[in-house]
Amino acid sequence: MIINHIGGILKNPAEHWEIVSQENRSVSDLFLGYILILGAIPPIAGLIGTTQFGWSFGAGATVKLTFISALKISIAYYLAILVAIYTLAKLIQWMSRTYGGEQSLERCLALTAYAATPIFLVGILQVYPVMWVNYVLGLPVLAYTIYLLYTGTPIMMRIPREQGFLFSSAILAVGLVALVGLLASTVMLWSAGIQPEFTH
Repeated sequence: MIINHIGGILKNPAEHWEIVSQENRSVSDLFLGYILILGAIPPIAGLIGTTQFGWSFGAGATVKLTFISALKISIAYYLAILVAIYTLAKLIQWMSRTYGGEQSLERCLALTAYAATPIFLVGILQVYPVMWVNYVLGLPVLAYTIYLLYTGTPIMMRIPREQGFLFSSAILAVGLVALVGLLASTVMLWSAGIQPEFTH
């Protein structure tokens, strides 16, 4: 099931969104069968990458985290992903009233989860955290995620394409605000003493 959804959303998104829109999956089913699995890819890859390979800036020395420190960060990272997906789905449900009727949380969560599939998958790059590789491959993946959002919103929300464009733009804006908030909370945690511990 999960492989079918990944393949469908990546190969033929417009057709696959139609299939997804006919499904009747519960919130728990979406989490257990999709989000919890794919959402674990970036944190696990990051844990491996920051403890086994490390990263360097330019010609500087390679920097690695201690396993305990990296594990704490990976757990927090995983929880942040899950909370972000659920919160964005709730916000989409709330905003849907403006665009032609309130949709179920299940549909909004499916839109959020499947649109985020490329970002989940590209998280595997964190196994070997080379900054320029992450940027070069990450930007097209981000662009494709935005494409999936704009393609899937009118289908999943059952609204005309013109309204879907406006709705997708609103979702994207909310997502960017959430990302800035996440980064700000990270800075606050670091300044409060919860910060990475590096190996020597």
